[in-house]
Amino acid sequence: MSMITATTWVPRGFAAPFPEKYQFDEDEYERISQLAKLQLDDAKEDLEEAQAEKKGTSSGKSRSKNHDDDDDDLKEYDLEHYDDEVDDAAGDTMAMFGNANNLVFHENDEDDPYITMQGAEDDDDDEREELQILATDNLVLAGRIEDEVAHLEVYVYEDGDDNLYVHHDIMLPAIPLAVEWLDLPVGKSAGNGKGNFVAIGTMDPDIELWNLDVVDSMYPDAVLGQGAEDAANADKPKKKKKKSKKVNDNFHVDSVLSLAANRQHRNLLASSSADKTVKLWDLNTTKCAKSYTYHTDKVCSVAWHPVESTVLLSGSYDRTVVAADMRAPEAKAPRWGVESDVETVRWNPHDPNYFYISTENGMVHYHDTRMAPADPSQSKPAWVLQAHDESISSFDINPVIPGFLVTGSTDKQVKLWNVQENGPSMVVSRDLGVGRVFSTSFAPDKEVGFRLAVAGSKGSVQIWDTSTNAAVRAAFASKVPQMKPGGKERLVGLEESDTDSDSDEGESGDEEEGEQEKGWESMEE
Repeated sequence: MSMITATTWVPRGFAAPFPEKYQFDEDEYERISQLAKLQLDDAKEDLEEAQAEKKGTSSGKSRSKNHDDDDDDLKEYDLEHYDDEVDDAAGDTMAMFGNANNLVFHENDEDDPYITMQGAEDDDDDEREELQILATDNLVLAGRIEDEVAHLEVYVYEDGDDNLYVHHDIMLPAIPLAVEWLDLPVGKSAGNGKGNFVAIGTMDPDIELWNLDVVDSMYPDAVLGQGAEDAANADKPKKKKKKSKKVNDNFHVDSVLSLAANRQHRNLLASSSADKTVKLWDLNTTKCAKSYTYHTDKVCSVAWHPVESTVLLSGSYDRTVVAADMRAPEAKAPRWGVESDVETVRWNPHDPNYFYISTENGMVHYHDTRMAPADPSQSKPAWVLQAHDESISSFDINPVIPGFLVTGSTDKQVKLWNVQENGPSMVVSRDLGVGRVFSTSFAPDKEVGFRLAVAGSKGSVQIWDTSTNAAVRAAFASKVPQMKPGGKERLVGLEESDTDSDSDEGESGDEEEGEQEKGWESMEE
């Protein structure tokens, strides 16, 4: 089984031209030793809990026998002494990394008797060239689960060459649910300069932050959550206790469903969770600055206002959406209601007075913040659209072209919409061969404004140049007068043969052009 659950783009100009190879030095050894020790602590706690349960259900001789077996297990792995101080006099160890202090470092390869290969520098130059990222390249980040192994794939998209390839990947602890690009250096790379990082929310409650300009990293640069607190206190004496499952103000205790980076206050990251809370993180300190409980069910989506930078929109399975000022947590925030579970919330970047809500029932609601209802049940959207018969599992707004929307659904269809003064109309509907659609995201740069990344349950990513579709060109010609005349429709994936077949199928039978079709109704009358 392979599927892609989330994607996002990295704007041009932020990726390092030559990403670095991961360097494992003494400082890094100390850092990951603490993280690895925490993982062993958790494993030991789980083992002891299992032993306690076994003892509680056993009796007589059987209980004694099980106890002896457990002791044998402990002796085999020496879990009773795994965190004891290592005696320097004992010399080198046979641990995974050995004793870093006893390693011999050579300034030049010629001085190292174990390096006998000639031309190593040429190989390094070749590898460096292979990792090069050009200023005209975009990175596309995709969270993948394959055969129960989770990782983040970092793609390079070369628009001029119609090429998409995997640059490197990052191993993850659990199924990825949210991927958010960050332009601020964090963790061990912290500073005020420009960064190229990613925040990843998974089925685990901790949020991992990774440097995208470093290849083959072993551990994240920083962790937001209880794991980070435990690491910071690893050397302090503490009472034995299990990981907290109780909702609190310091970290999430359930899956992280959505992430939103604040582009104006770059050190702020908002997260929402299945634990029903929204949390605000300070990336400079990697600590939770504030926790909010606006909802009574899982909070599945958050989005920062594009102008009023302290206002956060949040949507929940409690079928409400809240627009709250993070500076006034005690103030009563306006709340809107919808007919089913919220899937996604998005501000309109071209008119920030409005926002969109997509729902489990396949509906899109368009609301004016100036028309906040006294009660959620009295919500009156400017218009509502029945976009799909099944859940709208993905939704995005083109940041460059006004009124250009995309919806993706578990019905396997990707639909493009043109929103005008009189409401939305469908431009085209396509099955791009990605299976159930889990992610649709427009490129962030003007040069590739019509490019759309689509991914889903079949584990493939497709980059669709929507400007090469005749219906799209006709619909947006007035909004983008400099649009180039189209030729053959462009659909770029990892496997060119599959891409061609998908494109042919879409043009022959799986495409519906619907400039005249309107599945919406005005709510203003």
